[in-house]
Amino acid sequence: MSLKEYKPGTAFNGVVGRTYDTSEQAWPEPKRAKAGAPNVLFIVLDDVGFGQLGCYGSPIHTPHMDALAENGLRFSNMHTTALCSPTRACVMTGRNHHSNAMACITEGSTGFPGYNANIPFENGFLSEILLDRGYNTYAVGKWHLTPADQISAAGPYDRWPLGRGFERFYGFMGGETHQYYPELVYDNHQVEPPRTPEQGYHLTEDLVDKAISFIADAKQVAPDKPFFMYFCPGAMHAPHHVRKEWSDKYKGMFDEGWDVYREMTFARQKEMGLVPADAELSRHDPDVVQWDTLSADERRLYAHMMEVFAGFMEHTDFHLGRLFDFLKALGEFDNTLIMLISDNGASSEGGPTGSVNENLFFNNVKEDLATNLAHIDELGDPTTFNHYPWGWTWAGDTPFRRWKRETYRGGISDPFIVHFPNGFQARGEVRTQYAHVIDMMPTVLDLIGIEAPASIKGVAQSPIEGVSFVHALDDAKAESKHHTQYFEMLGHRSIYHDGWRAVCPWPGPSFTEAGAGFGNPIPAATLTELDAKGWELYHVAEDFAENHNIAEGNRAKLIEMIAAWYVEAGKYKVLPVDGRGMPRMLDERPQITRDRTHYTLYPHTQAVPYNAGPRLLNRTHSITADVDIPASGAEGALVSFGGVDGGYTLYVQDHKLHYVQNYVARDYLHVESTVPVPAGRHELRFEFEVAGPPDFANGKGTPGRAQLYIDRQLVGQADFPHTTPFSLGLTGGITVGADPGAPVAPFYEPPFEFTGTIHSVTFDVSGDVIQDSEAEMRLIMARQ
Repeated sequence: MSLKEYKPGTAFNGVVGRTYDTSEQAWPEPKRAKAGAPNVLFIVLDDVGFGQLGCYGSPIHTPHMDALAENGLRFSNMHTTALCSPTRACVMTGRNHHSNAMACITEGSTGFPGYNANIPFENGFLSEILLDRGYNTYAVGKWHLTPADQISAAGPYDRWPLGRGFERFYGFMGGETHQYYPELVYDNHQVEPPRTPEQGYHLTEDLVDKAISFIADAKQVAPDKPFFMYFCPGAMHAPHHVRKEWSDKYKGMFDEGWDVYREMTFARQKEMGLVPADAELSRHDPDVVQWDTLSADERRLYAHMMEVFAGFMEHTDFHLGRLFDFLKALGEFDNTLIMLISDNGASSEGGPTGSVNENLFFNNVKEDLATNLAHIDELGDPTTFNHYPWGWTWAGDTPFRRWKRETYRGGISDPFIVHFPNGFQARGEVRTQYAHVIDMMPTVLDLIGIEAPASIKGVAQSPIEGVSFVHALDDAKAESKHHTQYFEMLGHRSIYHDGWRAVCPWPGPSFTEAGAGFGNPIPAATLTELDAKGWELYHVAEDFAENHNIAEGNRAKLIEMIAAWYVEAGKYKVLPVDGRGMPRMLDERPQITRDRTHYTLYPHTQAVPYNAGPRLLNRTHSITADVDIPASGAEGALVSFGGVDGGYTLYVQDHKLHYVQNYVARDYLHVESTVPVPAGRHELRFEFEVAGPPDFANGKGTPGRAQLYIDRQLVGQADFPHTTPFSLGLTGGITVGADPGAPVAPFYEPPFEFTGTIHSVTFDVSGDVIQDSEAEMRLIMARQ
């Protein structure tokens, strides 16, 4: 029996009589996609360079992604923004990253229209469009598109996945996470991982499990209803976490070093037709040490770091294969439009020597070979937060120069695979047309026959800034429709126009050539000087890897390109150019409650993300816990933030009150009470009073005096010679009553739940401290 229906918003087309027998029913028409409408699957890998997939010339085994390429298309001229959040915003909206107010990652936002990280609602997401056209919509994995101060339980939730057109979400809200102890969000609330690392848990497997279950949930009820899935694993962003059985597959493969990797990968890229036959490999990067000058220990360490990365990549490919196999079992694989891309070039965040803890990079702390060697056998396990050195970054971007965060081609040219057997005929071919991630969304709409709406949820939509490349899918010789594209990332600028590129590198073509070694401050005036005389010119139609700067002999063309950059900058809200790097992460940002100096947190609540809570770095502050201690005593974490990579914890152990700041796993700044914590209700307090300026260039935050109090009586103190300068911890939130996940300190086992009663924990960043010079003197005398 066919029911009568009418479109919502139109007139009821049934009959309403005086009684039921004289009336005729009609129903609002459900949202239905067109018959046979394809599914859409976006896979956004993290920090994967142009030369790191097997189908892009790498020796790393990626058979499932390679199979997509063999039965689809590879693009050799696709471009991103050089950083994750900006690229992801472009993917979802079809607009440029500054148009999306996403000039940087969300944590690097500033108070300017192109930079504030609040993606305008007039820039609709593909999920919002497809949801309205009868699709199920799912986001799984990394999000990183909500302002960092808006990802707490207080919201607002309108820029969370479920506020931007996704019906279901399972993943993490920030830019990276621990692969064994992730900070998971399910729809709009935090959840704990279903298993522990000891039980075999790994995030990538969990994400694929959830992706499969989301699809199955709907398909068993509505098998003809298409879906849009935005699948974003934490891989291959650091930490490079994978178990030994995966990394051991690559034992010895990288012992010849990064130069040999580049040469072999470049040769394969030529064989595959990914680079022109006459292309030249880019120069040896001045910031990368020559492999044959390294010591035996350095070569052993760096080769193993790459083995771990390779194992992580193959592990990721394996689990993507499970998702593909599920779609095949459903009979949906050939009718699923798959677009697979990386969000930027290979990552340089491991620093020049790699790291067992990526957080050192974000705090300008130099690596120590002896420390890294001591942990070589732990790389990839839950105790590390590891990343490889710049040499492998540079090799991963073969054949290009430089890497993530910079707008040379190594930072912005990425692998891109399109697979859609039911949508085009070409198989296993390479496409050379110029494209940018803003072109993905209009191409999807073009392929599935949907027009971009004039409004979404009553908000008039801005013009889509990308262009469709559908015309090139079955025509290798088709002209590109994308003629001009600007780039800007952290002050590094470039522009493409019809086969030419102009680049203004910041702080220079390399840190070495700029005289700006790792962690050294760069004068702001240098940015203006570079604008006057630092632009380079490349004819990339003939010079694929930007080897020949021809600015000197082509000044008119260079001036034309620079002028074009400024035209695009004005059009897309790129100004002001900001090259400050890490210091901009410390900028104050709006809070829901204005001018707040006191924060009271409670047990049994969701963790508070760092950017939504008290900002403790480089300032005087206190933490006070209101607790009840049973007669038998209590132990456990009163409050904690962070994980193995860095953070802080205030806790009771062996009847003593303790505070520890994990300084990037390099040092544990510790103060302990001289007396036990008594039974009963008490106020347990930690204070830190700044005693000098920070030394950011050398990775050191403010020094100061750390003190412990019980009921406002001084019971312990220590002088901290420095603290963490920029990033307390890359993962985790502020948790009252436990230290869940990867532990902040190695002195206890997680989750180290407090066994007494916590009424509240209050943070005070007003600068007020307890003044008790007599107690300080008594404490000093007692120690003597």
